[in-house]
Amino acid sequence: MRVETRGRARALQALYAWDVRPGQYLAKVALRVWDDLAVSPEERKFAGEIVGTVAVSQRELDAGLVDVTDNWRLERIGAIERSVLRLGAAELERRETPPRVVIQEAVRLAERFGSAASARFVNGVLDAYARRAGVL
Repeated sequence: MRVETRGRARALQALYAWDVRPGQYLAKVALRVWDDLAVSPEERKFAGEIVGTVAVSQRELDAGLVDVTDNWRLERIGAIERSVLRLGAAELERRETPPRVVIQEAVRLAERFGSAASARFVNGVLDAYARRAGVL
């Protein structure tokens, strides 16, 4: 498995842990999770870039996601799906990885940590997000 793929999974683990522990700093939660899991420096670097983007731009990312999730408030979406969507949106905003790769990787994470229904939902939302952002 590529370091980027593993790094995305580590970023997701940190985002999920942060989501279910409201009021804590994302960077501190991420470091705790990665220390507990003995995450490699390469994975931490890649995951840290995504997590850092979420930490700095969470409100904007969430607003963009809400714009493309018809009839769904972000709070009503499951924590796994919400975390995958934030991860995907952050990576799309960074514009360092081809959008189709970002979406495909997010869908795989949603299926791995969620369900087939989660994967379909994430695919639809991130596709709409990428189109609205003008990257797809």
